[in-house]
Amino acid sequence: MNLPVRLRLFVGREDALGWLDSAAQDPGVVVVQAVHGLGGIGKSTLVARWAATHRDQHRPIWWITADSPAALDAGLVALTVALQPALAALPSPSLREWAVRWLACHDGWLLILDNVTDPAHIADLVGRLPGGRILVTSRRATGWPDIVTPLRLDVLEPGQAVALLTAIVSQGGGVIDPAGAAALCVELGHLPLAVEQAGAYLAQTRTSVGDYLRLLAQHPAAMYRDGEEGRAAERTIARVWQVTLDALADDPLPGRLLRALAWYAPEAVPRSLWHHLGDGAGEPAVTRAVGRLAAYNMLSIDPATRAVTVHRLVQAVARTPDPDDPHRQPDDITTARTAATIALTTALPDDWRDPTTWPTWRTLVPHVDVLVSQTRAHATDSDRVAQAHLLNATSLFLLDQGNLPHAIAYLKQALADRRRVLGNDHPDTLASVNNLAGAYDSAGDLG
Repeated sequence: MNLPVRLRLFVGREDALGWLDSAAQDPGVVVVQAVHGLGGIGKSTLVARWAATHRDQHRPIWWITADSPAALDAGLVALTVALQPALAALPSPSLREWAVRWLACHDGWLLILDNVTDPAHIADLVGRLPGGRILVTSRRATGWPDIVTPLRLDVLEPGQAVALLTAIVSQGGGVIDPAGAAALCVELGHLPLAVEQAGAYLAQTRTSVGDYLRLLAQHPAAMYRDGEEGRAAERTIARVWQVTLDALADDPLPGRLLRALAWYAPEAVPRSLWHHLGDGAGEPAVTRAVGRLAAYNMLSIDPATRAVTVHRLVQAVARTPDPDDPHRQPDDITTARTAATIALTTALPDDWRDPTTWPTWRTLVPHVDVLVSQTRAHATDSDRVAQAHLLNATSLFLLDQGNLPHAIAYLKQALADRRRVLGNDHPDTLASVNNLAGAYDSAGDLG
C-alpha cells in the first residue's frame, strides 16, 4: 500500500463512503468509480480514507498521481518495481507493460488514479483490465467511458465544516468559538481545502476569526494564495483553480465568463442573464464555454432551467486581481465587472408593471445586490454611472412591489453616484431626485 498520507482528521462524507462501499464486484468485471468535483472539494481525501479503511480487503493498494499520461506510466512502472524489484533494470515501456499484464491476470487489487485530467488518458488501461477495482479522482465531470460510474462530490455540510475547522485549530493548540467557526465556514462556502487552509493559518498565527475575516476582505489575493508555513503552494485555493483554468486556456471565453459570473450572487444565474456575457461571441460559443466550465466542475448547470451556479469562494477568487495569476490580471477583472453590469442591465425586463415579468425581476434582484455591493470598493466613475442606471431601473420594480426600504436604498445610491459623476443638473440626476422623492412620498416621509 502506498497511500500518500495517513489521515489524522476526517469528517462527514458518510453518503460518499457508502457509495464507494456499494459497488458490486463481479468476477471477471473491472469496477471503475470516478469521484469528481471542484478542485479543493476533498476527492483525494475521501478516496484515501476509504482505501485506508479497506486495506485488508485489497492486495495491493496502489496510488498513482495520474495527472498526465507520463505520470500514469510512471506509476505503473513503479508498481512493477514494487512487485518485482529484480525487474527494475528493464526499460520503462517494458515495466509499464508488465504492470498492466499483472493487473489483468490477478484480482483483489485496488488501483487509485488520482487527479486524472482527461478520461481519455486512462481509457486504454481500463479497457485491458478484466477484473479488479479502480478508483479515480478528477475535476472532470464528463467524458467518462460507459464502464466508469461517476459521483459528484459536493461541499461539506455546515456542521461538518465547523467540526473540521475546530479540530484543525485545536490540534494546533488554538481555540475557536462555535459561532466564529460557523461564520468563517459560511464565508468559505464549506469548501474543505479552504477550511483546512484557514484552520491551519489560525492555529499557526493565533489569529482570531474576526481578524482573519478582516484580512480576507482587505487582502484577498494574499489570503487566497498563501497558506500556513510549510503548506505547498499548489495546495492553496487560488493555485488549485489556476491549474483548472490553465486546462481551459486554449479558449479565452471560459475564463472571461467565470470572471464575469464572479460579480453575481452565489445562487442560480438564469440563462437569460448568462447568455449575454459572451461579448459578441455568439450564443453557441457562450453555451460551449459554460459547458466546458461545468465539465471541470467550476460551475454547475441546472438541467431543467439551464441556470448556472458558481461556488461563492470560486467567485471571490475569480474577482480578486492578482498580477501573478494569468487568469486574474487587474485589467481583465475590471473588464469582467463592466461586462457583468452590461449583461445584467440588458437582462432586466422592460416593464416592471407587467406581472409576467415579476419572476424574472425576483431572480435578478439578488444579482443586482451583489454586483453593486462588490463593486463599491473598486468603483470607477464609469461603474457608478452604469450601475446607477441599473439601480434606478430595479428600484422602480421594488417600489411597485411595495419593498420601499430596498427601493429607497437603491435610489439614494443612484442619486449619490449621478451627482458625483454627472453633476446636479444632469437630466439623469434630476430623474433620480424625482424618483427618490416619489419613493419617500410612497413611504409617507415628506420631510
